[in-house]
Amino acid sequence: MEIANLLNALPGAIGQGLIWGIMAIGVFITYKILDIADLTVDGTLATGGAVCIMMLRADYPIWTALLFAFAAGLLAGLISGLLHTAMGIPALLAGILTQYALWSVNLQILAGANQSISVDKYALLISSRFVTEAIGIVAIFAVIIIALLYWFFGTSLGCGIRASGANPNMSRAQGINVNLNKIIGLMLSNGLVALSGGLLAQYQGFADVKMGIGSIVIGLAAVIIGETIFGRIFKNFALRLLGVVLGAIIYYVVLQTISWFGIDSDFQKLLTAVIVAIFLAISYWKGRLFRPSKRYVTAKSTEKEEA
Repeated sequence: MEIANLLNALPGAIGQGLIWGIMAIGVFITYKILDIADLTVDGTLATGGAVCIMMLRADYPIWTALLFAFAAGLLAGLISGLLHTAMGIPALLAGILTQYALWSVNLQILAGANQSISVDKYALLISSRFVTEAIGIVAIFAVIIIALLYWFFGTSLGCGIRASGANPNMSRAQGINVNLNKIIGLMLSNGLVALSGGLLAQYQGFADVKMGIGSIVIGLAAVIIGETIFGRIFKNFALRLLGVVLGAIIYYVVLQTISWFGIDSDFQKLLTAVIVAIFLAISYWKGRLFRPSKRYVTAKSTEKEEA
């Protein structure tokens, strides 16, 4: 009976994992591509949810609400980017400042701490009441986003953003506008996070000013889990993004399994920190174990010189 309860709860975990997987793709852009620790996302997720819910309550079409949620995320990313590049504020602090300011913005958008929405009264795209349909719809969203990002980061602008994150000094020497690329990357990242927030608010039936707290940790967990498990298999950029989404699903399945063992939900943040720490350690030790020894590298270099 208990195992049956776990199996019944798994579709819900997969649905949440897919939604947070879209958010994790946004974190991947800043963390892995731009090499920036952006904390704006803790506020942007709630902003996306707030904008989406309030527009739906005002009888705007669902696609318009999601588009405006995405646009709100772009604006938040733009502010963080300008604070960092135009005002010389370190990226980490710029993200904290924007996140802090978004708390007040989100309160104004929601006209309070939270707002609820019912699938019975509004034409929502997804709902936790219809988990199977939600999984299918969000999976389509994820595939489309991955395809678009794969195309975008293959363009000259996308390659410039990747180069700016990999080696900013060399990029500047090649005439690439690194600051502009950072702003675009932060905007795109936070736009996806806000879009995820809009989907999450619909799925859970409410938007709350606190819904984004700790989201950066969940996003990092998804990225790290995906890179650790699938990093040696998924070399293609699109597959790496898919690995991030799968990492988010694995994260929520693990949390659901832990809950099934009867562990108090008050320990969820502690468990999240432990999960992230474990996968970071696995990633570190994989690098240590699979790194060629100095003797092996020296021998190979000698062989090449003799040849």
